[in-house]
Amino acid sequence: MAMYEAMVGALGPSHWWPGESPLEIAVGAVLTQNTNWANVAKAIENIKQADVLDVRRLLALPVSELSELIRPAGYFRLKAGRLRNLLQFIASEAQGDIEVLREREFSLLRESLLQVKGIGPETADAILCYALDFPVFVVDAYTVRMFSRHGLVSEEADYHEVQSYVMDVLPGDLALFNEYHALIVRMGKQWCKKKQGLCETCPLQPFLL
Repeated sequence: MAMYEAMVGALGPSHWWPGESPLEIAVGAVLTQNTNWANVAKAIENIKQADVLDVRRLLALPVSELSELIRPAGYFRLKAGRLRNLLQFIASEAQGDIEVLREREFSLLRESLLQVKGIGPETADAILCYALDFPVFVVDAYTVRMFSRHGLVSEEADYHEVQSYVMDVLPGDLALFNEYHALIVRMGKQWCKKKQGLCETCPLQPFLL
């Protein structure tokens, strides 16, 4: 929590994840795989301009047309398939209304999401946390990099090991999990870089071992 306070003090609130609706956030969670958010934003804007940001309208599109709309997000043919898989899940499990999924039991819903082809733990948890308001901590490469450099987890720790550690040591609060993950991403981009961290000027420098 002291690290959290240091990050908030340095960066201020994140107001994250970008998205005007739960469905838009879920779509963004799929499209952001292996790309940056600026490209995802362009793809989502294309979907909005085409007036198809709706489960049934998106599913009604030919795959080629959907692929073209999301082209800015990269890997657009692969992501079109993954997005359709998620949309079909929402259509079959929630009658096309993603918000209905909030009524499901968390662990069963998460397990079901992970059965959707192309939806891994990070994407599933992003949907659960940011679109559906379940208190689950989203782990990404920035999280492992930052926490391993501070000696909190092993560099070889897998997704669920890191997630279990974080959720064990933090209060189980949705807003905290949401903001903590956003702050880690911002820290990773500005200071905790992949090749070499800018540790001397990092707000978390006092916490290094």
